[in-house]
Amino acid sequence: MEKKTKIIVWTSVSLGLVLLIAGFIFFKFCFVYSEGVNEGDINYFQKEGFIFKTYEGKMILNGFKAPKGGNLQSNELKFSVASERVARQLEEGSNANVKLHWKRYLGTLPWRGNSQYVVDSVSYMHSGSASEHIIPITNTLPITD
Repeated sequence: MEKKTKIIVWTSVSLGLVLLIAGFIFFKFCFVYSEGVNEGDINYFQKEGFIFKTYEGKMILNGFKAPKGGNLQSNELKFSVASERVARQLEEGSNANVKLHWKRYLGTLPWRGNSQYVVDSVSYMHSGSASEHIIPITNTLPITD
C-alpha cells in the first residue's frame, strides 16, 4: 500500500473508533432512557460525597408489594437531585406527600448523583388533593339495609 492510502485508512479507523466511543458515552451517560412520576413520602434526603457533593434521597412510594419471600414491604425509590433549586424545594417540604418527576439515565456521573433516577421537578400533594384523584363510580346499585 502507498503511504497516502495507509494514512487515509488509519485516519478512517481512528475517526470511526472515536465516534463509536463518543456514541457509547452519550447513550450511557446523557441519553434519557425513561421519564416518570412517583408519589410518596420522603424517607431521607441528604447532601453527601467526598469530592462531588450531591443530593441523594429515598422515597417510600404509596402502595405495597410482596417480594419473592412473601413478606409485605413498601416500594422505595432511590433518587438523586442535580439542581440546587429542586433540592431546596425538597428540603422545605420534607414532611409533605410529594410527587417527583424524574429522568432515568443508563449510567451515573459523579457530579449528577449516585442514582440513575435524577429528579428534575417536585410538586406537593396537599391533604385535600387525594380526593380530587378519586374516579366517581357510576351505574351502581343502591345500598339496601
